[in-house]
Amino acid sequence: MRDSATMSNFLEGRDAQIVTKGKDTRELAGGRPSIPGSVSQRACVFCGSRVVLYPIADALHLVHGPIGCAAYTWDIRGAMSSGPELHRNSFSTDLREKHIVFGGEKKLFQVLDSLIDKYKPEAAFVYSTCIVGVIGDDVESVCRQMEKRKGIPVIPVQSEGFQGTKKDGYKIACDAMASLVGTDDSKEVSPYSINILGDFNLAGELWILQEYYRRMGVQIVASITGDGRVRDIRNAHRASLNVVQCSGSMLHLAKWMKEKFGIPFIKVSYFGIEDMSDALYEVAKILDSRGPQTGDSRAGHGLFEAATEIVRSELTRLLPALEPYKRALQGNKAAIYVGGAFKAISLVKALRLIGVKTVIAGTQTGNTEDYRLLKEICDDGCILVDDSNPVELSEFVKQTGANLFIGGVKERPIAYKLGIGFCDHNHERKLALAGYEGMLNFAKEVYETVKSPVWDFIKR
Repeated sequence: MRDSATMSNFLEGRDAQIVTKGKDTRELAGGRPSIPGSVSQRACVFCGSRVVLYPIADALHLVHGPIGCAAYTWDIRGAMSSGPELHRNSFSTDLREKHIVFGGEKKLFQVLDSLIDKYKPEAAFVYSTCIVGVIGDDVESVCRQMEKRKGIPVIPVQSEGFQGTKKDGYKIACDAMASLVGTDDSKEVSPYSINILGDFNLAGELWILQEYYRRMGVQIVASITGDGRVRDIRNAHRASLNVVQCSGSMLHLAKWMKEKFGIPFIKVSYFGIEDMSDALYEVAKILDSRGPQTGDSRAGHGLFEAATEIVRSELTRLLPALEPYKRALQGNKAAIYVGGAFKAISLVKALRLIGVKTVIAGTQTGNTEDYRLLKEICDDGCILVDDSNPVELSEFVKQTGANLFIGGVKERPIAYKLGIGFCDHNHERKLALAGYEGMLNFAKEVYETVKSPVWDFIKR
């Protein structure tokens, strides 16, 4: 039964994906395909695969298709590199009408041959787009030929956009990386080692995390994919633990590595004080449980004690710095609409820490279990929504009186048209929000947005 106050403007069939805590007893159904007619905020399969693989900095990324696909996804991640920046180039075969009619395999071969000779990448990823799937170019065959010719991995990414949604693209990207994992054993690896899966080094966030783990005595074998390197990914099977930050994009790879190599994994979030601290503690407990290793410099030195000291020192510095923001922000209301559910969960906690109440919480890729967890931590009256669209989100903001919207590039116009503040939490942002340092950055950004003098001139 539809509630006229909240559902009258929404498409038939969306009822199961919209729940108000404290009023609706049903579970929110996540992971469903978008309903025809809904201008979903989700992106296509190609975009999903591209944004996951793009931060691998020493690989060649070639989009096989019309120029628009490459232009749309160029620099879509704010992914920084500590070394090579080949990933910052956007290469395309730029298919035209004649290629659509007669096929584009010959051009793909020529372009790959030229680019590999010029840039000497450690590997090459070739992305299939919608039109390539329609005309039937054999991208795999071309990649096999080029791999033998050049002696580097040339990996087809079968990411035709019409196959599904962005989340399907994540799985395809994971399958592409799986072809690299386990193909090299040359890297020296400590028994106290991890892979970080699903951090993309936005605004240098990975470097913040690396410092925490360095202080603990934990080696990061591979960062997949922020500031990523092909050699590290090839050696990733030798790490003791996989730490999955963005479960929506990387859980498939973590499960595959557990099955193939026996590497356990945990899901964490690096956003907010609680989740950042839990991430350090969980890694420490698991690696400590392995026991001291003969000849290992960490033998007899507990990682959990090191993690506890890091948390203590960081909170001693951070909590007093957050207090002025919490006093100033009391009574404000926020709407959250982001890609992954773990990010939304962390944001609800982080906002509560600085006195801001979450009144809307939604994601593009959450599943039913994710929304169960999200509902538990939200206050009564919070609207939870899966796979929303601009009409719904605008209506929710009006109903709840939210004066802050946290989302990505597609949500920014909604906030500005409604005359409320907007904070970018998407993958092209330039402000580090992970870790303890990121929490302080987040509080400052929320404060400066909500308290901006511009709102004195807006009639809401």
